[in-house]
Amino acid sequence: MLEAVMASDINWDPALSKLISTLKESENLSNDQEIDFLKALLESKELNALVNVHTKVAKVGRDDRLAPVLSTSAQVLYEVLEQLSQHCHLNDDCKEAFHLLQDSHLQHLLFAHDAIAQKDFYPHLPEAPVEMDEDEETIKIVQLVKSNEPLGATIKTDEESGKIIIARIMHGGAADRSGLIHVGDEVIEVNNINVEGKTPGDVLTILQNSEGTITFKLVPADNKGAQRESKVRVRAHFDYNPDVDPYIPCKEAGLAFQRGDVLHIVAQDDAYWWQARKEHERSARAGLIPSRALQERRILHDRTQKNGTDLDSKPGSCASLCTTPPGSPRLPASSSTSSCRQPKTKKIMYDLTENDDFDREQIATYEEVAKLYPRPGVFRPIVLIGAPGVGRNELRRRLIARDPEKFRSPVPYTTRPMRTGEVAGREYIFVAREKMDADIEAGKFVEHGEYKGHLYGTSAESVKSIVNAGCVCVLSPHYQAIKTLRTAQLKPFLIHVKPPELDILKATRTEARAKSTFDEANARSFTDEEFEDMIKSAERIDFLYGHFFDVELVNGELVNAFEQLVQNVQRLENEPVWAPSMWVQ
Repeated sequence: MLEAVMASDINWDPALSKLISTLKESENLSNDQEIDFLKALLESKELNALVNVHTKVAKVGRDDRLAPVLSTSAQVLYEVLEQLSQHCHLNDDCKEAFHLLQDSHLQHLLFAHDAIAQKDFYPHLPEAPVEMDEDEETIKIVQLVKSNEPLGATIKTDEESGKIIIARIMHGGAADRSGLIHVGDEVIEVNNINVEGKTPGDVLTILQNSEGTITFKLVPADNKGAQRESKVRVRAHFDYNPDVDPYIPCKEAGLAFQRGDVLHIVAQDDAYWWQARKEHERSARAGLIPSRALQERRILHDRTQKNGTDLDSKPGSCASLCTTPPGSPRLPASSSTSSCRQPKTKKIMYDLTENDDFDREQIATYEEVAKLYPRPGVFRPIVLIGAPGVGRNELRRRLIARDPEKFRSPVPYTTRPMRTGEVAGREYIFVAREKMDADIEAGKFVEHGEYKGHLYGTSAESVKSIVNAGCVCVLSPHYQAIKTLRTAQLKPFLIHVKPPELDILKATRTEARAKSTFDEANARSFTDEEFEDMIKSAERIDFLYGHFFDVELVNGELVNAFEQLVQNVQRLENEPVWAPSMWVQ
């Protein structure tokens, strides 16, 4: 009966069938319950189907007719998308291909293809042990040519044995490219000099005095699997310079970056130091950057300790090979981030409930990002954030006037009475105080505030309705609205409109005869104090929320600033941009 079912329902694997037959013959040799469980497992259709799939996939490597043309089709897809995004406005066929290649089903199919082509499905089994005498130890000799490029490896003293071992291999470096040196390898000799009892600094001296070929005698590590690069990309939320970091294991191995740079994190196996390269430098050697955990600890330490502490032992200088001091780094006293005092500002329309103390405590390190591609007919809201009086409202008005059918702003809500000449739904949407209080409590407003006893605000639903209508929603809210606008549902494009330097700010506003926005009753020019407050307010916004902005736009000459705004809006509609990875999923 079993044989009939096997023949009719599924192509049973011969090896599994043989195992079942063997089990039947040995039923009296083991526990009946265990035999029944194993038989049920081997006879399951699911297991046999998986074995058949595995068998066919494995044939890819043995059958020349099934050999893959390439094993990086997913990467090719993204490169094609990059090209199409720049030319998809040319014809309908190009647009169709662009949207077809964004389909998640097609992309996952190519991921599966590459996994099979690269044989990622094979289990990683340990190497078979080599029989040798108990006292015999495997030794390997590695020769590398010394050049101006660092070897791309760090060494340290093992805390238990006192031996010199390879602590880290930098992705893309000379040691990594050689494929001969692995993390955990024990260093016995360097250029025929025994390093037993020596320190990492002594080994550095040997390397610094070496010329030409460098010969290492190593005891291989027990686990020396190939390093696999991760696919994680992050946007840095802080500046980093390894040259001024006294706690990095090796300054030469460090990677400098600025806030806003997109980094490819290629390795996170070290709790304190990640390996990364800048996204646009794909062929470069990876460098060391502080891990998220280490950077968070540094920031917390810096906030609580004004007088720095020193490490018990600082790392020595490094040349071709770098050293790692024993133990993990203690909380370092990094240079404190300069905070800006609360600028004196006047009410211009309304104030949001201030919560800067909370926002100041947020720890900004890295944010995982992915490419977000434009979608036809669905536009991301443009959010202009800036200090009062900097001109973000004027930029918003000009952008809407450029194409009123495409660019729109939501009509704000208010509880104040309608004035003569106003039309409900044009200047404001007028609602009862009780209704607006209830909606605010329910979280239905992206920003709200009170001025002269009346509530004002912008509802989230009005923003969504503009987006759903196929238009570009343009907002110029209070900077604290970032917290409610920056969501996966809205996916806003945040632009920080910043004032120029004080002298240029005064000159441009005087030439344009700009009127102060701080005084509704009297039309007058800005005062010097208002100019200074504008700059201080911009510094505060940058200090609290600068890491959230996609673009910084300096509004000196209004014409030039508007031209830059238009260029950024057009780029957003035609090119993929980096966005939080949760927005892309």
